[in-house]
Amino acid sequence: MQFDLKLPLLGFEAVSKMELQKIDDIFMRLESVGEGPSFTLVNPFALREYSFDIPASLQALMEITPESNLLIYNIMILQRPIEKSTINFVAPIVFNTDNQTMAQIIVDNRSDFGISEPISNYLKGTDNV
Repeated sequence: MQFDLKLPLLGFEAVSKMELQKIDDIFMRLESVGEGPSFTLVNPFALREYSFDIPASLQALMEITPESNLLIYNIMILQRPIEKSTINFVAPIVFNTDNQTMAQIIVDNRSDFGISEPISNYLKGTDNV
């Protein structure tokens, strides 16, 4: 599914359209349409308790209502072995699947979210993510 960016991804201001592809129930692939970056995304709710407020200005920009179908994912930097991979919980990406819009936001009022947290903190003794 393709999404229009309503706010630019940090460091990739020229990217305006991206495609989201499901890998499995936890991971997604986000690729720019045309030239640009691609990212592996992780569902934070599968790993930890995770909540934040979407600013009212972004809700208006993305036409988010209480009935909107939203997806929330975080960028993951893959490493080998996977236990060395890191997740950015500070800058989630919000997808509104109703109108195919997306934006990255910064959650700056939460001290329990890190910008580069090892996924090994959330594996809980299992070999699978």
